[in-house]
Amino acid sequence: MAGPRCSSKVRLIAFIALFVALFATGSATAQVPLLIWTSESLPPLASPAAGHITSNDQLNAYLTSAFSSGSHTVLLFLQDKLSKDDFTVFGGVFGNKQDSAFQNLEAVLQSSSSSVTLPALEWSGSSAVLPLLKDKLGVSPLPVDADTLSELTINASVNNLLLISLPYCTGLQKSCKEVLHINDEIIGKVLSIVKAKNVLYTAVYTGVQPSRVISETSVPNQPVGRSLLQAVVADVSPPIMFNVSGSPCIMLWAQNLNISFTSTSPWLDLATQTPSLAGSLCNQTNSLLVLTYASGFVLSFAMSQRFYPGSARNWFTLDSVQLQSSGQTASFIGSRSIYAPAEYSFHCQSVNSFDQALLVPNNTNQNTSQWRLNFINFQIQGFGLGNGTNFSYASDCAGFFSPGIWMGLVTSLVMLLILVYGLHMIMQLSTMDRFDDPKGPSISVPQSE
Repeated sequence: MAGPRCSSKVRLIAFIALFVALFATGSATAQVPLLIWTSESLPPLASPAAGHITSNDQLNAYLTSAFSSGSHTVLLFLQDKLSKDDFTVFGGVFGNKQDSAFQNLEAVLQSSSSSVTLPALEWSGSSAVLPLLKDKLGVSPLPVDADTLSELTINASVNNLLLISLPYCTGLQKSCKEVLHINDEIIGKVLSIVKAKNVLYTAVYTGVQPSRVISETSVPNQPVGRSLLQAVVADVSPPIMFNVSGSPCIMLWAQNLNISFTSTSPWLDLATQTPSLAGSLCNQTNSLLVLTYASGFVLSFAMSQRFYPGSARNWFTLDSVQLQSSGQTASFIGSRSIYAPAEYSFHCQSVNSFDQALLVPNNTNQNTSQWRLNFINFQIQGFGLGNGTNFSYASDCAGFFSPGIWMGLVTSLVMLLILVYGLHMIMQLSTMDRFDDPKGPSISVPQSE
């Protein structure tokens, strides 16, 4: 028994050593949080995804939209150090807000009419918030504290940038929680003074540098262990859009628009070429997208929409796709398989004319009967473009029940029938109502011929 235990301890120690070594060789990624709230209104900003680091360019663009017009009074609470871990460690746990070091800050964020939170703002050696605010407001910062602010006259008709510097714990005299609690009381006092002066304000709370640096494991040149099996995504080209009166009317996107003239000839991808949209048109009932390429090919998509009483809604269909080259035309019918609600787009991973064809050849010309189309990751919409430059919800060509699902359902049904039949047979079993008594006379069963 001693041998396996010793072996387990050795493996555990080796694992811990490897774990520490990996973290010791990691690089440092530094971010600071940024909180903005106002007594007026801020431009909307989508909540960042988990792990997203907001760049200085993104912050610059947002501040431009926030301070683009009018005069603003900005209160910049700039702390020596700040990280989002400070909020999680000292912000109270399990709803115990009495234990939080940010009671005033949490209260003002909840009561504010508009607020924005950036958990991770890019930091590269110095805080970029103060220079950005100076550039957007066009004024130099005025250092103030709660005492001088009460005696200061604020002219709300011009831009004002008031700088309130806040310390961070050094571990010598006061704990971090006590220092952050004092800073929170300063924030609450400053905001009370500004409200008493009836001045509309925008407050920003951030740090000069992060208080904690998150270590990330360095990535070796050769992959080791497990990794995500994800293909490298190449640059995605924008969709083809035909505009009428400045607004999109038809949109098409495909990873590949492959054409071929015989079953053995190589494929030619038209998606790598930039087409002309001359000849395209659209209205309430019909749309025609004509793609004219400099190489001499013309690819046309004809769509229409109509009301179907059976479903009580409008549907659009891709009636036909035409390919023209060297004076010859090949036509393909798509209305049998390519359709979607009028307000949706249509998407399919593969739209072709030869294998489980969604485009049925309609060629009377013998010279074009061998022409083939193969569109990869194809999406098109000719009506109801209400999302600007984005496709509407996509109706996919994939069926709801795949062959695997049908096989599973049929197998489950057969097993269920066998189970029901077995239970039925068991319930039909009956026991004897008379038994032999070893002490009495035996049971006689009369037999008659």
